[in-house]
Amino acid sequence: MKLTGSVIALAAIVQSASAHYTFNTLIAGSERSTAAVRQPQNNSPVKPVTSLDMRCNTDPTPASTTVNVTAGETVGFAMSAAIFHEGPLSIYLGKAPGSAADWDGSGANWFKIAEWGAKYNPFGFTPLGQSEFTTTIPKDTPSGQYLIRGEQIALHVIPPEFYVGCAQINVANGGSGNPSKVSIPGHISPTDPGINLDIYNPPAPTSYTVPGPTVWRA
Repeated sequence: MKLTGSVIALAAIVQSASAHYTFNTLIAGSERSTAAVRQPQNNSPVKPVTSLDMRCNTDPTPASTTVNVTAGETVGFAMSAAIFHEGPLSIYLGKAPGSAADWDGSGANWFKIAEWGAKYNPFGFTPLGQSEFTTTIPKDTPSGQYLIRGEQIALHVIPPEFYVGCAQINVANGGSGNPSKVSIPGHISPTDPGINLDIYNPPAPTSYTVPGPTVWRA
């Protein structure tokens, strides 16, 4: 059977959409919540890295709740689909100046608490094929309201695609830590080697640094 150009184009669009995903479910302790997530309008990626949409995606639907979590407890995200594209994944916390629900993510208030990077022999990235990513709130994290943000960098194209999402949490029983903080956008330079990498043509990289600030654990 001969396929028309329109059928082939439609198939390509469907395949492309099926390769996308969102950070659509917050994991906080034993609780899972979609209501605490600022749900994106669709599963399309964000670009470029300098876009304001890098904070929490493009015009996400406001979250309807903020979930309580104790410092030291498990936090993270379940994805709408397993990671399809090679590339690293990071989890950030952003300290809200007041209520997390009222904060747009602006300002140098963000710090990274976890990352999943490269593996070698053969070269690839550990998030590939996974659909849940969890870490713990560092015990020395100050109490208060935060945005927790997931970021996966899809390196199948140059410049890459970014999959990002935010949820609202309230950290209790925290400490007095003072991690170095960054602004988003601004946390990754457009010239960062980690986002200007041809992962498909040899030679395969023998080292890789996940873009963004170093992970803070206290």
